[in-house]
Amino acid sequence: MKSHSFTLSGNIIDVLHKKIYKGEIFIENGRIASIEPKEVESENYILPGFIDAHVHIESSMVVPSEFARMAVVHGTVATISDPHEIANVLGVKGVEYMIENGKQVPFNFYFGAPSCVPATTFETAGAEVNSEDIEYLLSKPEILYLAEMMNWPGVLYHDELVYKKILIAQKFNKKIDGHAPGLRGNQAKEYAAAGITTDHECFTKEEALDKLAIGMKILIREGSAAKNFDELIPLLNDYPDEIMFCSDDKHPDNLIEGHINILVKRALAAGIDLFNIFKAACINPVLHYGLPVGLLRKNDYADCIVIDNLKNFTILQTYVKGVLVAENGKSNVASVDIPIINNFDTSSKSAREFDFKSDISVIPVIHALDGQIITKQLDFTVEKEKNTEYINFEKDILQIAVVNRYANVPPIVALIHGFGLKTGAIASSVAHDSHNIVVVGTNNEDICQAVNLIINHKGGISAAKGSQQHILKLPVAGLMSNLPGEVVGEQYTQMDKIAKELGSKLSAPYMTLSFMALLVIPKLKLSDKGLFDGEKFAWVEI
Repeated sequence: MKSHSFTLSGNIIDVLHKKIYKGEIFIENGRIASIEPKEVESENYILPGFIDAHVHIESSMVVPSEFARMAVVHGTVATISDPHEIANVLGVKGVEYMIENGKQVPFNFYFGAPSCVPATTFETAGAEVNSEDIEYLLSKPEILYLAEMMNWPGVLYHDELVYKKILIAQKFNKKIDGHAPGLRGNQAKEYAAAGITTDHECFTKEEALDKLAIGMKILIREGSAAKNFDELIPLLNDYPDEIMFCSDDKHPDNLIEGHINILVKRALAAGIDLFNIFKAACINPVLHYGLPVGLLRKNDYADCIVIDNLKNFTILQTYVKGVLVAENGKSNVASVDIPIINNFDTSSKSAREFDFKSDISVIPVIHALDGQIITKQLDFTVEKEKNTEYINFEKDILQIAVVNRYANVPPIVALIHGFGLKTGAIASSVAHDSHNIVVVGTNNEDICQAVNLIINHKGGISAAKGSQQHILKLPVAGLMSNLPGEVVGEQYTQMDKIAKELGSKLSAPYMTLSFMALLVIPKLKLSDKGLFDGEKFAWVEI
């Protein structure tokens, strides 16, 4: 796909100067050669392209080149991409895989150096990214920032390794992304003072205001599981220069439906100022990270979109560096060869390995919340007998297990509330952060079958109920498919339907499942080593 000389005409939206005027934009060799105010017949609108200010491409279950094919249809021209997920599986080799695959298509991928791999010492990851690796990655021009510093306790308690990585980023004059859910007051001040500039984990308006007051940029997130848009969007009119839009995690079926354009439409419907919306969606990420992405100015790259009007907001065309990458809902980005890279080293399990046993009568239970990656804790009281039944459908108490995929060791089993399954089991090798196998189910046999499906295929999301077995295969790092994005989206939709037929009432059962091992997010989570309290950063006895 090559750029050429051409002209775009219509209503030009100059976000930086807060004005809209009719005119022509002359594009030559991928850049804007001139912009001329002029009466034109076209009633379309031209504006800078959308940017996802924080996303884990891997969570879309497609590789970067396929993510680009899907995203450009929705007017997205760039992403700030944290390859933290594949780094936990494959280390630096995984990060370089993402960079190289992304280079094969016309799209602006800007990757970060994963700062916390492994995320904690309380789980088993497939790799480590140490300070020497961070130095190597940040020296690369393709790596624009130090990705989310999830180890906020390490920042507050001046952990030597954490600060070594921060200093390396500062040496290269590259931004440092944050991740500090619930951190407020003096602790938030100290966290920001270390040089951390953003946060995408605010669950309340009050928390966001605390962080805005100390100079942090706030990302309004609306992904497949974590949804903070409604709570935070009122802040945009008061802080238009300090807020960006992001998805964080976007499953393939949702990516088919839309991307940052959905947040734009919702913000318009909420009555937010038009130019403030476009600042968050198009401008602020470019200014914050110093991206070489065009903002509809002379000599800028022609990274822009054409829409029908400001009411329907239908994306008619998307351009990346002057290349027409999408038109009328169809992607012009071609699929490329997708090599397989992986790290899976555990053998099939037996049903008896998933027995849950406890010596206590009041058992702490993970309470999964729909639309959130945080959890709560429930206390489940049982009468201690020789054959105590722990699964309780009336109270929606099911079994959850995490299986180490990097070594052949026994599963860790606990109890969970909120999934609502009435039969069968669902499992996933997409399990933040270390991407071991996580499974929730109603009986040991189906739990075991769902896990073994994933082990046998070295990655995927699965469902099992007796002889009925289903899997969406994810052979690339156990996180991504090597199939076209549209196919993955269709298969994921089918898997989502199956999980709900098994009884789950969650809006996105597999996305919620993927966060049940995310130890850095409160409250209770499960790793391959045990039940963990993300607030106290300590083990919980079961």
